[in-house]
Amino acid sequence: MRVRIAGPVRWLHTYLSMFGLAAVLFFSLTGITLNHPRWFYDGVATNLEIEGRLDPALIRDEPDKLEVVEHLRREHGLRGALASFTAEEDECVVTFKGPGYSADAFIRRPEGDYRVVEERHGLVAVINDLHKGRDSGPVWSAVVDVSAALMALAAATGLFLLFYIKRRRALGLLTALAGAVALAAAFFLGVG
Repeated sequence: MRVRIAGPVRWLHTYLSMFGLAAVLFFSLTGITLNHPRWFYDGVATNLEIEGRLDPALIRDEPDKLEVVEHLRREHGLRGALASFTAEEDECVVTFKGPGYSADAFIRRPEGDYRVVEERHGLVAVINDLHKGRDSGPVWSAVVDVSAALMALAAATGLFLLFYIKRRRALGLLTALAGAVALAAAFFLGVG
């Protein structure tokens, strides 16, 4: 029975590890860029202010949110997901967010005059936001979750295979225990 189970588990471990290899490398390297932002800060951040005007009928009474958002995207190439659209008596504020990106449009009611403040950060900010799943949408959020599940399953199948190999079991378990103790010690002694 153990021999029949070990073969499929070894296959699963190998191919899960290979399928998730790019994700493991991405999340490992971006973990370093997140932990040491000064090492990797590329200094690339652009702020742009744009002024414009839209049809005041779009924001009278009940604003036509879809048309306002599409106007801003079409006229100024704004990107990212719509994060918020607030309509107050004198002003509408439309916010777009994406990895390493944000744009805020301040629209005066009832005139239709607006000012857009757009902020774009460099590649390091984009990949750091992707690592955190910040402002990246539901598809990327699923990628983060699936990657975490694949890594956990690859670790579990590796642990199972360690129990199958008698010669390496004791040393392997001691090594895993030492890693867990080092992690706990770093938390209790270094974090608090």
